[in-house]
Amino acid sequence: MTIGERIRAAREAQRPKWSQQKLADELSAVRWGRTGYLNRQQVYRWERGLRVPTAWLPFIQQVLNIDLSGDDPGDNEVQFADTVTSVMHLGGSDVDRRTFLTASAGVGLAALDLPDAEAVTRRVNRPGPVAVGMGEVTAIRTMTKTLGDAASELGGGHARHLAVRYLTVDVKRWLDGRYSEHVGRELFAATSELVHLIGWMARDEGNQGLSQQYHLHSYQLAAEAGENELAATALRGLADQAIDLGHIPTAVRLAEACEQRGRKLTNLKALAYYRNTYARAAAADGDHATAMKLLTAAQAAIENAPVPPGESWASHYSHGRWAHESGMIHAKLGDLAAAEEHLHLALDIHGLDRKRTRAIVLADLGHVQFKRGDTEVALATWGEFLDCAEGVQSVRINDAVTNIAARLRSISDNPAAGELSERLAART
Repeated sequence: MTIGERIRAAREAQRPKWSQQKLADELSAVRWGRTGYLNRQQVYRWERGLRVPTAWLPFIQQVLNIDLSGDDPGDNEVQFADTVTSVMHLGGSDVDRRTFLTASAGVGLAALDLPDAEAVTRRVNRPGPVAVGMGEVTAIRTMTKTLGDAASELGGGHARHLAVRYLTVDVKRWLDGRYSEHVGRELFAATSELVHLIGWMARDEGNQGLSQQYHLHSYQLAAEAGENELAATALRGLADQAIDLGHIPTAVRLAEACEQRGRKLTNLKALAYYRNTYARAAAADGDHATAMKLLTAAQAAIENAPVPPGESWASHYSHGRWAHESGMIHAKLGDLAAAEEHLHLALDIHGLDRKRTRAIVLADLGHVQFKRGDTEVALATWGEFLDCAEGVQSVRINDAVTNIAARLRSISDNPAAGELSERLAART
């Protein structure tokens, strides 16, 4: 019998027979001294195997007079623990380098499962050692912005473990503290932003499986907090990654879910962000009509969006990023002229002030120019890319170096190509 089946059997063996609510009340009274900290739905999840009551096991054994010490929840403890417990376990494993996670389509689709709707209120209704208010929420968001700015400039490989330790030490202490429901929802939302950033960093460092896990937890935390924009942005990260990994059907499903979740938002940058993601997935799937329709819709949104960055999570999606992504979608659809136009727009008109981002756009622009037969122009663009990429630690920069080197072999007799090859070799 599973742990859940044994709990149910022991509960039903009580005389008179206990309801799930009765067991919840008895457990609350034993652990906290009064009822109200646990409800029937939690007992239901335990008995159905949807959650493993790791923290409650000693109290369950005491109340029901059963021995569960021989039962090993194994991987289910992580899989079915509440989102906060699960993401802290992930962070601990990340720091200790004990786990290797493979990137699969199944991990991304797991995000579409229904979140734990009572996660915030369940943590509100329990005493904790630290009183938490909006000051702690602001601290998390400030730290996330600071770490994000550094990663955007120098690559995700520079500060990820600092972000993970901040999550598993400082933020964990606050999540386990005492707070109101309003603060709890803001706390979950701010944590979702930090977890999303760590996922982005892991991906930029080349650890795709770990990145998926962080994005999955970011989505769950955002959904549990009731933050549609954060949840949609996490789905966007999973969809974008699925495209790069070649899981195209999964990418389409995730991108569609992302666009649908964000459809009712009033933030025009967010709408452009999600529509372009869906367009990229459709283009990868060979659905040119849907891709073009969504590209047009994304352009309409971004053209009416304010240029200065806003305070919402998706407002970092700038006009320059839109132009870059649109250019690469046009390239995928075979319109190289439109692709080059958009990439120049990203660099020259809207500007990209982060070294890492600008370097990636220069690499992409050089590829488009090379495909159009403008070899000398492409070589000059790739030279700018190498100048800009100096000191940046990013798997996308490394991939760009590899792709450029492969193209140069076909024009090895070109003196400029030979010089560029030497620079690439010196970098590696």
